Amino acid sequence: MIAKTRWADNNRRHEVATPPLADATWPSSSAAWVLSDESIVPMDFPTHDVLTGERLAPLAEGTLEKLKKVGVAGIVTELFKRGLRDTSLLGVMPLRDPAVPMAGEAFTARTIPMRLDIGTPDFMEKLPRNLQRLAVTGVGAGQVLCVDARGDMRAGFMGDILAASLAVRGVAGIVTDGGLRDTAGIAETGLAAYCAGRAPAGSQAHLHIVDLNVPIACGGRPVFPGDVLVGDSEGVVAVPRTIAAEVAEAGAEQADLEAFCLERIKAGAPLINTYPPDAKTRAAWQATRKDRQQD
Repeated sequence: MIAKTRWADNNRRHEVATPPLADATWPSSSAAWVLSDESIVPMDFPTHDVLTGERLAPLAEGTLEKLKKVGVAGIVTELFKRGLRDTSLLGVMPLRDPAVPMAGEAFTARTIPMRLDIGTPDFMEKLPRNLQRLAVTGVGAGQVLCVDARGDMRAGFMGDILAASLAVRGVAGIVTDGGLRDTAGIAETGLAAYCAGRAPAGSQAHLHIVDLNVPIACGGRPVFPGDVLVGDSEGVVAVPRTIAAEVAEAGAEQADLEAFCLERIKAGAPLINTYPPDAKTRAAWQATRKDRQQD
């Protein structure tokens, strides 16, 4: 049965005929919204690649936890081995020290400079025009809200109240190449928060979200919806979704090898042939791994 579905995109409302849910196709922009009786609420996280249109395969079980354990530096190395040189988000660092480790799928938001005639509390508080609220309520548990603020530090994308909303719903983190405000309160929520700095002004002063779940630039790096964002004290790295599981496995193995090399160095082994490990050191490492697996 064909049903009428209304949706909003870039502040415009539309009504389109849609097939049953199993066969439904949505507008090219992923900022599609289901209209309830009272307000417009975001649809589920996009299920298709925004470039190819192919269905996104679920991440392999354990991928996010493995990537979190490997850490940003190790992941950057693994991506470099695969020809991806620039993957860490420039200038984006943890809000608190020590950092709250983070790994999750990217739910993206794109901003433009706020235009003065619409950057008013009255205008921005009206749904469906306030895509900031829709971004905050739309990002799901285990996902990371990633905001392209274009490096604009004149305003903070969110403060402690919105951050608390994310934290209680199990959102993995907030990442932006702009600022955050009410930062002491954000830290108290326990939410993993990464940004370019602190900015006391509210977002409506300078930041206007115009699209959700589209490819964005954050910290000078491309981030696609569904990519994996990993954060720790080193910053944040964007891992292409298609190779996330591969990077997690290779990174975990490399981290184990480096831990072995480090222990040998601490025990007085010479740096040469220990790190990088030569064939003899690798053989010793493999032997210890085999022993651990048998225990």
